Amino acid sequence: MAGAATHSQFQRLERRNRMVAALRILVPLGGLLVLAALSIQIILSTFTGRFGIERITISPEAITVDAPEYSGILQDGSSYTVSADTARASTTRTDIIDLNNASLVLDRQDGVQFQADAAQAQLDSTEQLVMVEGVAEIADTRGMTGTLTNSVFDWDAQVLTTKGPVVINQADGTTIVAEGLVYDASAVIWTFTNSVVTLPSTPGEDVSSSSSGDTDQ
Repeated sequence: MAGAATHSQFQRLERRNRMVAALRILVPLGGLLVLAALSIQIILSTFTGRFGIERITISPEAITVDAPEYSGILQDGSSYTVSADTARASTTRTDIIDLNNASLVLDRQDGVQFQADAAQAQLDSTEQLVMVEGVAEIADTRGMTGTLTNSVFDWDAQVLTTKGPVVINQADGTTIVAEGLVYDASAVIWTFTNSVVTLPSTPGEDVSSSSSGDTDQ
């Protein structure tokens, strides 16, 4: 009886040791599989463009990538680079990636460079969308600056839709304030909703003559 009990205990101990050994392999492997899934999602979202990172941190709840940067070419030949301080995805939803201090730089075919910066943004790699619920600051090399609120950029359609307040300041002093915006990047068409345009001066007005006349009075 004692021998049988000892043999049974030995078998249980042996099974436990095999399980522990298996877990030592499976737990890191599970982390690698989640990491691979996230990496595939990110790479797919770049349209097979160049992708770089500095460091990856894996926890049971999330995967965090430090200083991610990816770039590619749009259908019209424009090149783009998207970067962030960090990118974070939940292990239960790797297709939604939270970007911290995100930046988009677009070099258009006509030589104009466009840049958009946001403190927080989300990348939906399944639907190919970049979403900014807060304020994004925009600028281009022609001197345009502005802010967009509550925006979604559809990479497939190359369309930016802003459902919140929009302020655009042109280099010539023209200001556009609107309640919304649809920007077709491929056709370079801006469509504003309920917009108010303020010009620096009335078209055709001779500023020097007007000033001279005021002085004479």
